[in-house]
Amino acid sequence: MPLYLGIDSSTQSMTGVVIDTDSGSMIAETSINFDEHFGSAYGVTNGVVDLGQGVVHSYPLMWIDALEALFEALKRDGCALGEIAAIAGSGQQHGTVYLNASAADTLSGLEPGMPLSQQLQGIFSRKTAPIWMDSSTAQQCREIEEGVGGSNRLLNLTGNTAFERFSGPQIRKFYQDEPEAYEQTAYTGLVSSYVASVLVGKLVSVDVGDASGTNMMDIRSKTWSPSALDATAPGLSDRLTPVTASGSPAGTIHPYFVAAHGFSSDCTVLPFSGDNPCSLIGLGLVESGHVALSLGTSDTLFACMAEPRVSTEGEGCVFASPDDAHYMALICYMNGSLAREAVRDQFGLDWGGFTAALETSLPGNDGKMMLPFFDPEIVPNVGAGVVRRHLEEEDAAGNIRAVIEAQAVSSHIHSRWMGLDITSLYVTGGASANEEILKVFANVHGCPVHRFETTNAAGLGAAIRAYHGHQPSISWPDACGPFCQPVAGSTIQPDPSTRSTYDDLIEAYSAFEREHVAS
Repeated sequence: MPLYLGIDSSTQSMTGVVIDTDSGSMIAETSINFDEHFGSAYGVTNGVVDLGQGVVHSYPLMWIDALEALFEALKRDGCALGEIAAIAGSGQQHGTVYLNASAADTLSGLEPGMPLSQQLQGIFSRKTAPIWMDSSTAQQCREIEEGVGGSNRLLNLTGNTAFERFSGPQIRKFYQDEPEAYEQTAYTGLVSSYVASVLVGKLVSVDVGDASGTNMMDIRSKTWSPSALDATAPGLSDRLTPVTASGSPAGTIHPYFVAAHGFSSDCTVLPFSGDNPCSLIGLGLVESGHVALSLGTSDTLFACMAEPRVSTEGEGCVFASPDDAHYMALICYMNGSLAREAVRDQFGLDWGGFTAALETSLPGNDGKMMLPFFDPEIVPNVGAGVVRRHLEEEDAAGNIRAVIEAQAVSSHIHSRWMGLDITSLYVTGGASANEEILKVFANVHGCPVHRFETTNAAGLGAAIRAYHGHQPSISWPDACGPFCQPVAGSTIQPDPSTRSTYDDLIEAYSAFEREHVAS
């Protein structure tokens, strides 16, 4: 009975998800919270150190302390680590780790009987790692875009314009601010490749999924782009290992983990990937046209694409999928549950009252529309300010339907650049429990909506990647199938009688939004 382990090294915790492919079930999910276990030792809050002026870092050594604590916790929970056939992982995307020339020998020579963090403390050319929350690289973003010939050139080359949170701008800032430390850097990796390197005991390459979130990988050839590297920092190609396929094993687990934690000596380690690409697998999005929407604090749309199409308006990100065949599109809306809750609270309702008002109002809302920008919005990129058309502010039912229809219609309009025929929509997050909200999304998109309930899509996706990497003859749909099923009885079919109503609303809302953005 082989087991497979997915490790999710996220911002605030290290989580292990173990799946049993014989029974098609998740048999363990254990998490180590960084603040709870290491807050005093490393001085972190919510897993990070906020250094001010947009600079947010964390500690690579802390992640390794958490890794060992995770293995011990899994054993205490009754998980037989010796039965794990393969491991894959997910790392918080974009974070960069900088190692010196001693790293390779130290990793290969790990010895049991001494804590890992004690053995690894001398391998860093930079003791902290800037992570995805760091927004201090606006200058470097512009310089990289100029270096490759403009933002459109970088977009078409890498799939993304330069983002402050991406790895390339962070590397450039390090080179500019700490040139001596950069000179001492022999290897630059990501959170994902760093944790995998420790497990294998050698420097592991960045996989295609995580490399596509750096502003440095050619999205079509899936190799580092020489022009993007040159625009980022001098000699950078000498500090990187080649991009690797996500399904190509990195090696077997280092003997340290066999002796210290009881793993089998033939346990295979797959390259780790980013948390967003791993979530694509964990949601079962392994066929083009499959789309998931997380209705949370912010609303995030994930889509599986056959080809790497890009948004010329800069409305989304494009990553390579860890299935090594598809691509991932991602759109994030700031005004998710924040907007829904604002409307609910405006009328002093609970969710039951909100739902009743939505249920009794009519599709199309008699032409009443809202641009629900309670906070500055990412898609479209506009400042805060709610705008209503043909809608009175005190009309409770009208405002409730308007905010939900705006969110559904916006997800339809702003996903067009993906070039997808959306055939199904998997919805997760808190609002996915509301059937009336899901009916609106089903009718607007004209496809079935399935509620998908998962607590850690990234960790589950990593475990499925370990399974597929160990048994590559299994198709991706078959690998995901047992673990990525919608909640039984949750599927909502679109109502054909609403099609013309929503076609008209999509056109009207699109014009309404364009007028506001242009004003």
